[in-house]
Amino acid sequence: VVVMDETVDMVWVAMKLSHFFKHESCGKCTPCREGTFWMDKLLHRIHHGEGTEKDLEVLRSVAGQIGGKTLCALGDFATSPVLGTYRHFADEYKAKVSGKKVVKETAVPTD
Repeated sequence: VVVMDETVDMVWVAMKLSHFFKHESCGKCTPCREGTFWMDKLLHRIHHGEGTEKDLEVLRSVAGQIGGKTLCALGDFATSPVLGTYRHFADEYKAKVSGKKVVKETAVPTD
């Protein structure tokens, strides 16, 4: 369980967790190796204001195709931050791709 207050940018959280899972993937199975790579890449674009509505669709599609198709549980766990944050904070994702400023500031130390 990770507890965060309402000031935390949830797209940033998903991006950081996706980067972790991409780094930890052993690369033996294609869904995990490619899926974590693409989730990390898409989330980086979205978070930095370079994403599009199509990127949101692709992100959800990629995340939805990893679970249950990997050799170990890492692939299943890797999709949780993406699918969970999108399910509960879709407005933050949509604001990032529409160019609207998200009012939240990252409260979690970034170093």
